[in-house]
Amino acid sequence: MPHVIVKMAAGRSDADKTRLAERIALALSNTIGVADSTISVAIEDVDPKDWMKEVFEPDIAAQPDTLFKKPGYAAV
Repeated sequence: MPHVIVKMAAGRSDADKTRLAERIALALSNTIGVADSTISVAIEDVDPKDWMKEVFEPDIAAQPDTLFKKPGYAAV
């Protein structure tokens, strides 16, 4: 029962978020073989000025062992 939380810069439409959630669910279903009905996807908008403090530091820099796709940027 995967639950995915996507944190991204604020400003995208609900239609874009819905399409993203559907694509993520499809990728999960196809890749790890789970039923669509078991998947949930949440999307959290983050103000870009708060990205480093609210996302990078606690979720990326502080948890490197959980990252299977690392970003191409680092703390400034």
